[in-house]
Amino acid sequence: METKGSSIGKIFLVFAVFGLASCQQAKIGYVDNVKLMNEYQEKIDVEADFKVKADALNKKRDSISQAFQVEAQAFQAEAEKMSQKKAQEQYGQMQQRGQMIGQQLQQEDQQLQAAGQTEMDSIVGKVKKEVQAYGKANGYTYILGGGDGGSVLYGEETNDLTDEVVKLLNDKYKK
Repeated sequence: METKGSSIGKIFLVFAVFGLASCQQAKIGYVDNVKLMNEYQEKIDVEADFKVKADALNKKRDSISQAFQVEAQAFQAEAEKMSQKKAQEQYGQMQQRGQMIGQQLQQEDQQLQAAGQTEMDSIVGKVKKEVQAYGKANGYTYILGGGDGGSVLYGEETNDLTDEVVKLLNDKYKK
């Protein structure tokens, strides 16, 4: 049978445990999302690769356009010598070919854009996982996102983890 004193002692012990638990502060850090992504080498490399592919597609588009323009000018000179009916038929065929070429180039552009977006989404997912792993490994309760569109309006520089996380990501990427 418990005495009144031991019940009060147990209640006090429970409050003491809750008091100690509530005294432990959450470990909070933040990363500047913009700086993190702008300095992450894999993202930089993917963007550079995308730019090379986009430039190649633009050169291809320019080359095809120029060739088509030369062909159109040559057709105009020839069309003057043709009957009106034959000229209209060939003009229609040329117009169709021009539309097909335009659609093909547009499709290639869309495929390139989609592939680039998929790669960027993959990088963002990888960065999120690394930030989570970093937080768990270093005992953080929260790691918030700052920078443009982030949720951190102010944070002490000692809580800014951006440089550490960028270094971690870039080191892992180099391997």
